[in-house]
Amino acid sequence: MLLIYVPRLTNRVGYTINVVMRDILQTDFAITADLETFRRHEGPRISYATKAPEECDAPFVKAAELLFETSIEEQKIRCFRYKEMPVMFPVFGDSALPFDPFAAIFYMLSRYEEYLPHIKDEHGRFPATESVAYKHDFLKTAVVDRWALAVRDVIKERYPDAVFRERNYTFVQTIDIDAAYCYHHKGIFRTVMGFIRDGLHRHDMDAVRQRYRVLRGKEADPFDTFDYILETSKPYLNRSVLIFFALLGDYGIYDKPASPHNNEFRLLLQHLGDYAKVGVHGSYYSADEPARLGQEIQRLAGILHRPIVRNRFHFLRFRLPSAYRNLVRNNILHDYTMGYAELPGFRNGTCTIVPFFDLGSDQESPLRIHPFMAMDTTFQKYMHVTPQEASAKLHELVDEVRAVGGTFSCMFHNQNLCEDFEWKGWRAVYEDLLSYATPSQTNRNMEEKRND
Repeated sequence: MLLIYVPRLTNRVGYTINVVMRDILQTDFAITADLETFRRHEGPRISYATKAPEECDAPFVKAAELLFETSIEEQKIRCFRYKEMPVMFPVFGDSALPFDPFAAIFYMLSRYEEYLPHIKDEHGRFPATESVAYKHDFLKTAVVDRWALAVRDVIKERYPDAVFRERNYTFVQTIDIDAAYCYHHKGIFRTVMGFIRDGLHRHDMDAVRQRYRVLRGKEADPFDTFDYILETSKPYLNRSVLIFFALLGDYGIYDKPASPHNNEFRLLLQHLGDYAKVGVHGSYYSADEPARLGQEIQRLAGILHRPIVRNRFHFLRFRLPSAYRNLVRNNILHDYTMGYAELPGFRNGTCTIVPFFDLGSDQESPLRIHPFMAMDTTFQKYMHVTPQEASAKLHELVDEVRAVGGTFSCMFHNQNLCEDFEWKGWRAVYEDLLSYATPSQTNRNMEEKRND
């Protein structure tokens, strides 16, 4: 067993070492603040402190101050490269690494920078362009996982027999149901207004004719792609995970879901729940309002007749730590919102599922964060790339996740797989990704399948 010496064990230190050793490196370990116990240990060991222990030949990783603080202060971030890897929090002197990997990992995982003053986008979100990862060009690198592997290499160099279990790469595809139907089940008022909007204001007679054919049963609703999704995913479901997130908020400017009282929509969600996991897609304002989110969770629970433990916020709109505290109050155990709208990559620097550390209360939360790396609308609406270019970028992200044995998670929307409107050609992106990203072997220990 690996023994880690830390002279003062803070909540930040304990959280970070647990994530590194337990979740990423998957090794048996213990932490001690007793120097004599550390010196007598006969197995692999490593120390983490601002000063190396005397009379000890174990590897020493010099600590910056971040993990021994409790306040939230502006950090002077200096990035440089070590063995072709972007790193930050440099340290000087006698250290096995020229940077503090634990401080760097904590900074990324806690989303420390999102607690500091920053420019918000039009929806009040923390934009990718404000992040240290974007500014220093490592948004597409799973730096947290790679920094953890650097720690492993230091230990293995000194203790070749130290045991680190190899992680299995996994793949999770998620589908957001913002609008289950384009024309069906809108109610009389919304249907009439749709005809008026398309015919009089947009002068789009093709849309008027399509709406009429769909409502008369002459043509399938273009957003109703669920049979296609289930059928296309079927060959991969024993080696990957499929999750749907259903929007059940009230109708508004940013939320236009089907009514939770509509019987066809309820039957659809129950049908999807027979083949995949289903979570709540917290509405635009739900991240700020615990009561609103609670109501939406209860709506979905009433439809599926089971507890709801998964969430992704609509528009990826959330603020820390209030939104995540809101989830905990509503008994949500897993959140899938950790990613950017305008750029693909690793928002919290990792492809590992990790507990949320609440900087405001300086403690680990029961909520587990499932980061996603890419979203369909990012490529089409924000980056304006072709389907072929999107596939190439997705392959690069998958390759990065495979290299560190993490979980590749992506997001599509049912309405964007319609092969209609501006989304012609994007089904090929979805089908190519399923083929490319799905592991070749079944991983029965997949964490996603344990988290029911």
